[in-house]
Amino acid sequence: MLTSLTAEQEARFPEYVDKWLAIGLSTEDIDVEESLAALKDIYEQSDLTYPDKHEVYDSPFAAVKAMKEKYDIDVYPKDFIYGCHEAAALSFYDFFIENTDIQITDKIKPFMRLARACGWVLMFDELVVLTQKPVSITWDTDKRLHAEDDFAIKFRDGTGIASWHGTRIPSEWIQDKNTITPDICLHWSNIEQRRSACEILGWANVLEKLNAKTIDEDSDPTIGKLVEVELPDAGNEKFLIAKDPNTGNPVGLPVPSSMETALEANSWTYGQKPDEFKPDFRV
Repeated sequence: MLTSLTAEQEARFPEYVDKWLAIGLSTEDIDVEESLAALKDIYEQSDLTYPDKHEVYDSPFAAVKAMKEKYDIDVYPKDFIYGCHEAAALSFYDFFIENTDIQITDKIKPFMRLARACGWVLMFDELVVLTQKPVSITWDTDKRLHAEDDFAIKFRDGTGIASWHGTRIPSEWIQDKNTITPDICLHWSNIEQRRSACEILGWANVLEKLNAKTIDEDSDPTIGKLVEVELPDAGNEKFLIAKDPNTGNPVGLPVPSSMETALEANSWTYGQKPDEFKPDFRV
């Protein structure tokens, strides 16, 4: 029974990180022949009959649309085998297969071949569906998925995933920035997406467009300032504008109208009293 790894084994970790990162971030055309061979093994080892028919689409989005239009089949992300995007999980098995005596089922190997060869895959009784890998993947200096004017993950048919410094956002926020309004910036339910919207629009623009009135401002930027704004169809509301003490990113949070100081408002967002407020990071 293996209970620990040797220094030599641990020294090989970066090799497998690089190997499987390259697989997961690949933008090469898929290898249809190798993909189908791997899928045939997956069917057979599961005692299923391998279908004669296959189709190839430029993106998972195109595959979902085609399955509905051609076969009246509703497909969801959970229905896919993620191919190259299974890289993180498969790297674990690859390392232990090649560097230890642990007996790992051979049934994982066709999935490893599929990851090297293909994008996302759908398996049906009479059909297998292959999708191409992205044509581009972009990120910021901290290696978070990010693109300011296009999809951070983009497929050859023009579809993709919009991401702002690692936070997935609605695609229209990138494709048409005019869709972002101050109301979205300060009322969007997801805090990280709300922060992204404010950064895209620009905090100065948010406050300028809303004619925010500063009620109280603390000398500590992580405590921030309490402002009051008038929102269309919502009337006067108060918000805390503060710097995240962990990331340094500005955040905007709605707070009760009873708040009178930035310290009171900030401590309220953590469920603390002002005299005990000592947050290390914002959640």
